[in-house]
Parts: sequence; C-alpha cells; structure tokens
Amino acid sequence: MSMYEVNITSHVDEVKAELASRIPVILEALGIQAEGNAVKEITKLGAVDTGRLRGSITHTTDGKEKAYIGTNVEYAKYVELGTGIYASNGQGRKTPWFYVDDKGQGHWTHGMKPRPFLSNAVQNYKDDYQRIVEDGLK
Repeated sequence: MSMYEVNITSHVDEVKAELASRIPVILEALGIQAEGNAVKEITKLGAVDTGRLRGSITHTTDGKEKAYIGTNVEYAKYVELGTGIYASNGQGRKTPWFYVDDKGQGHWTHGMKPRPFLSNAVQNYKDDYQRIVEDGLK
C-alpha cells in the first residue's frame, strides 16, 4: 500500500490583497474612460453651444467599488433629462412658456428634448468597461 503526503498552502490572503490593490487603479481607468465617453456623447448629441458643459465633465471614484462621472454645471440636468413636455421623467411643464435669450430676442417654447450624454456614456460603452475590468484583473 502506498502512502501519499499532501500539503495544501492557502494563498487566499495574498490574492485578496492583490485584488484590493488593483481596484483603485481599475476604478480610475473606468472613470477616465467614462469621462471621455460622456464628452464624445455630448458632442454627438449636438448639445454643445459654448463648450462650458462639455469642458466641465469629470470623474471621481470612491477607491473601493464605484466610479462616478458628472458635472457641476447647473443646467446639465436639463440637457440630460429634457424640459417641458419633453422631460424624460414626465414631470416637465405641460404648457408653453416665453423667455428672452441673451441677445434680447423673445421665444415661446414647449421645452427641450433630452440629450442623455451621461447615461449614454454608461450604457453605450459597457463592453469597453468590461474589458477595462478584465485587463485590470489579469
């Protein structure tokens, strides 16, 4: 009868530590990619007038599990979600309104159609984000 000796060495802690060290790098790469995609989307959707909104798009991460893209420009939510009868959440004003533009010209409007540059930047590039995560874990 033959006897075999088996030694099992666990490397779970080392693997966990390695993965934990890669997560902030992966999240930063995801944020950079998403920021670029949002800039691409806002341009593609024709939502660039002065370039202020496009130039304000940025990203941040929590370093642990989430990456965020966004902007601090106050009117970004109206571009993203639309206004008036076109508001994507259905809560826009239902009647037309009058406003005066920067040139002093008056206009009647029913609102602005949504141009979802941020949500498109997330939804339309899922394969790119998947590749970034996979490459970061290799």
